[in-house]
Formats: sequence, structure tokens, C-alpha cells
Amino acid sequence: MKTPFGKTPGQRSRADAGHAGVSASMMKKRTSHKKHRSSVGPSKPVSQPRRNIVGCRIQHGWKEGNGPVTQWKGTVLDQVPVNPSLYLIKYDGFDCVYGLELNKDERVSALEVLPDRVATSRISDAHLADTMIGKAVEHMFETEDGSKDEWRGMVLARAPIMNTWFYITYEKDPVLYMYQLLDDYKEGDLRIMPDSNTAAPCARVLICPPMGAWVSSPLLMKAAAMNSCAQVSEWVFSVF
Repeated sequence: MKTPFGKTPGQRSRADAGHAGVSASMMKKRTSHKKHRSSVGPSKPVSQPRRNIVGCRIQHGWKEGNGPVTQWKGTVLDQVPVNPSLYLIKYDGFDCVYGLELNKDERVSALEVLPDRVATSRISDAHLADTMIGKAVEHMFETEDGSKDEWRGMVLARAPIMNTWFYITYEKDPVLYMYQLLDDYKEGDLRIMPDSNTAAPCARVLICPPMGAWVSSPLLMKAAAMNSCAQVSEWVFSVF
């Protein structure tokens, strides 16, 4: 996938993102992706497969234009109810969530469902996990020099399939990310802000689609404010 993953952390420009990017020193967890705003690519005249691939590990090739074919591996988190051809995917090594029409986009090749499935992990603190949802938080990231960089954001929901992970977005970078926030909380790198019972002031949330068509969903923020964002994908593409 040519452009979304092509830059090192902190190299995104305002032209790429349309808003403030991640600092060059953000090395602990945040992985960069260029926000490429080209139009949605051509589609394959292929019918939707009958097999349910949600929860499966996948790998596939990606070729854009005259560029080389690159290989990508990840986990299918969900199938978007309002557009069943669209899947939410977390690719290995990247912290944001991507939306891709796996069976229709011509740039996807050799899609393979891997035999290994995601192992279910037990939540170490179910009460804390529930308490976090819909809350404004301060999330600390370690910089290159060992100091801490604070990012204010909002916890949107527990991620499906990868059940120890949480959807979160940030004021300075309104993209849908996934992190293991319980671990960060216990390590002192995440703080729930007092009286944070309403949505953090993020204007919008963006889902990172490798096909390059960006999606903004204020409704996702509304869902979180109502503490009813367990099915984030129900809201993500409702702007279509």
C-alpha cells in the first residue's frame, strides 16, 4: 500500500494531513501514515465471498499505479454494516485502523485468509475497561530523548476481535487508533481526566483507508459522547 505507510514517524506535512501531524519524536507507539486523498480506485467485478472473514488473519498484495507489489498482513476487525464490502483492518506494525474493500479493489491481489486466528485474551480489569469508554484522557508517549509527550484524546470503544485493545482518537491527530490502554494506564502513561463524561473536543474522526478515500464521521464522536460506541463501525461510514 503505497502512500499510507510510506513515511517515517513525524514526516507527515499539513498538506498530507489537513491538520497537525505527529511529532518526529513520537517513537513509542504511534506509527505514521500519509493521508492520501486520492479518489477511490477501480473495483473488481467480483461477487462478495460467502465466507465470513471477520476475526481472521489475512495477507494480500497491493499495487498502485506503476509501483511494485507490496505485501501486507493484518487482522480483520469488522465488516461495516452500511457497506458490507468494506472491512476494518489493523495491519501488523501500524496503530491506526484502515478501511478497505478487500474483494472489490483492483489494487488488492492474492488475498489469502491465514489459518491462524486471533487468540482471545482475558481483560485484566473489566471495570476499568468499561469506565474508560467515552472518557477524555491524557496519553503519554515517550520521545527519543526519553521525555514524555502528552496527547489529549478520547477513548471511543473496545476494539472487536482484539479485545484487549481500545479505539482512541486525539485532538491533535483525529485518526482512529488502537492501543492496549489498560497496560498504559497501569504503567502511568494514561490518565482519565476528571469529570470527563462528555466527548473530548475532537472535530472529527478519520478512518485510514489504504484505497485513499478519507472518511470523516462526526457521528462517531456523537456515539462516544452517548457512551454507546461499542459498534464503532456502525457510525464510521454513515456519512456515505
